[in-house]
Amino acid sequence: MTHPSLQLDNTVHQRVRLGILSVLAEADEADFAYLRNALGLTDGNLSRNLAVLEQAGLVRIDKRFEGRKPRTWVSPTKEGRRAFAAEIQALRDLLARVDAVEP
Repeated sequence: MTHPSLQLDNTVHQRVRLGILSVLAEADEADFAYLRNALGLTDGNLSRNLAVLEQAGLVRIDKRFEGRKPRTWVSPTKEGRRAFAAEIQALRDLLARVDAVEP
């Protein structure tokens, strides 16, 4: 039996990326400004973490124009949803193990 912490995915588990995927788990897509504000990030920090998730195939980034204004939308891929669900299960397993220890 391996320790549940070994199930954690380094790409997903980082605080900002886990936050991005958790917001996207609640919706089909979110725009850049919403993610930035909801997670309290700078543009640069959000951009860098989105790039990591996109390179890993966990999110899709779509730049659209609404009128003359550019807007960036982010949506989870199937793999992104699967990776997030696996991360949540790993956290549940870790908590169950810790909770099972007698105080």
